[in-house]
Amino acid sequence: MGDPRGFINIARKESGNRPVQERIHDYGEVEQTLNDQDRRDQAARCMDCGIPFCQWACPVMNNMPEWQDAIYKDDWKLAIDLLHVTNNFPEFTGRICPAPCETGCVLALHEEPVTIRENEASVTEKAFERGYIIPQPPQVRTGKKVAVIGSGPAGLACADLLNKAGHTVTVFEKDDAPGGLLRYGIPDFKLAKHVIDRRLDILLQEGLIIRTGVDVGTDITAQELADSFDAICIAVGAMQPRDLPVEGRELQGVHFAMDFLKQQNKVVRGDHFSDDERISAKGKHVLVIGGGDTGSDCVGTSNRHKAASITQIEILPEPPLKRDINNPWPYWAKVLKTSSSHEEGCQRKWNILTKKFLGENGKVKAAVIADVEWLPGNNGNMEMREVPGSERTIPADLVLLSMGFVHPVQEGLLNELGLQYTHRGNVMVKPNNQTFTEKIFATGDSILGASLVVNAIASGRKTAKAMLEFLG
Repeated sequence: MGDPRGFINIARKESGNRPVQERIHDYGEVEQTLNDQDRRDQAARCMDCGIPFCQWACPVMNNMPEWQDAIYKDDWKLAIDLLHVTNNFPEFTGRICPAPCETGCVLALHEEPVTIRENEASVTEKAFERGYIIPQPPQVRTGKKVAVIGSGPAGLACADLLNKAGHTVTVFEKDDAPGGLLRYGIPDFKLAKHVIDRRLDILLQEGLIIRTGVDVGTDITAQELADSFDAICIAVGAMQPRDLPVEGRELQGVHFAMDFLKQQNKVVRGDHFSDDERISAKGKHVLVIGGGDTGSDCVGTSNRHKAASITQIEILPEPPLKRDINNPWPYWAKVLKTSSSHEEGCQRKWNILTKKFLGENGKVKAAVIADVEWLPGNNGNMEMREVPGSERTIPADLVLLSMGFVHPVQEGLLNELGLQYTHRGNVMVKPNNQTFTEKIFATGDSILGASLVVNAIASGRKTAKAMLEFLG
């Protein structure tokens, strides 16, 4: 590496976030950036560890040591070229990836890993700023036509590689703008939408065809699709939300988290909704059910709405602050995560069961909850038991169900194509991500279940490779 003693002489320094009292009044990106010298210093901390466990931990297998060294040497062109070898969209993962690479970094043994994720974002921004990322359309077209259903990170990654190989690729998106959950699932304060549009502009100039507002299976039948394209990739995500079938679920004010987040992203874009349509947390006691990233996004959005109070509950136990003995390095650290949204204010509670919702005049007003404990069952698995006498009522004018997604929506397109499903309801595929239906492949959350953006990109790239072999 450029500085063999960098990890000894230089401490980890993070970019940090904008002040809470500033950022909760807007939807601008929360994270700040370091200057070029500080960024080069942070890259210099990448040590000559021998075995890059960071790369092992990264789903797309980024070549971390190589592009860290390029940053240190002020060769930003080489850094972005190395990143693009393994990752179509480092500007996305550099902002929203939970960075499993950093938990696998050798320096994570002392809780001072290299700031890999922030370095990745900086490389991409520097590359766009200096004009290193430009359209590179294929010189020759093969005459083969490919349809990709879904424009999330998996679909776009797959479509990008197929297009670069010279196939004519059409991406179909049922929403009014491409990006999938990148656009409508992740708040602007984590991922500004101009970042998506900037990359999409490159893809369009390279010849990728994107058709929005097209619900394949309704606007175009599955048979029409099969007749018109040489290969098809299903990248529809896992958009069937997990519901909470308890008393009072039908009350007004109980919403799926994605309905809340999607609408807010449209409002930031400039769309307008009537008072009856608008899902607003302003002045309300907000209850977020689910302790994951989507729940955290609901917390941050509710803070910006100026909610009266925000409570986030999770049915599982609170994670530990440090790795336990059964979760050693370099595996993903199963520890308590505190997001920028949590820092802005909310009550977080674990081991909480939601029993029912109470309402007045058809509108939710409260939730009945109880404590639970997890104990070993007769079969060795942990079983949940309600703690006697712990039932209580808390105020809740707005309830956001953020308990994850169970599988892709099967009704319509997937059933029409005659696809098979796993026991979890995901699309069943062969090891190369090809389905058991002629010329149809699948990728991303539709086969993985709800997962990370970086996993979606990795899956999209793997599927593209298989489709290239199929197309000859």
